[in-house]
Amino acid sequence: MSGTESVWDYPRPPRLERTDARVTVHHDGVLVADSTRCWRVLETSHPPVYYVPRTDIADGLLRPAAHRSFCEYKGWASYWSLMDVADAGWSYEEPTAGYAAMTGAVAFYPSRVDECRVDDEPVRAQEGDFYGGWITDAITGPFKGGPGTTGW
Repeated sequence: MSGTESVWDYPRPPRLERTDARVTVHHDGVLVADSTRCWRVLETSHPPVYYVPRTDIADGLLRPAAHRSFCEYKGWASYWSLMDVADAGWSYEEPTAGYAAMTGAVAFYPSRVDECRVDDEPVRAQEGDFYGGWITDAITGPFKGGPGTTGW
């Protein structure tokens, strides 16, 4: 298929890149986020993860969650609850130097909200409950995240 990206061509360590694609997130009938100023993180074997600037997320919908995790490349992640969904997304409030541009931007798990879109295309969630990649028709795998793939 012309114009597709293979996740096996993405680098490790991950690359951070700006995208002007329109990214929207809806949940429970509410437009949670709408942005053309997002960041994509591209990592070998993973669908892209889109990070939405906090200024492009509707006010009052996110609440800090107690959960945290550590990425060897980006640093400590802080999690966010959205309305009735615990840990619906995460951000790096003090990322490592290579990812400083996306400080505070929030990545949403497509599997935990009603709908995510990239340029009006509905996103399919990456399998599993950890990585949160966004799969569109422009992305080809196989993708890490399902049973038996965590060691890739």
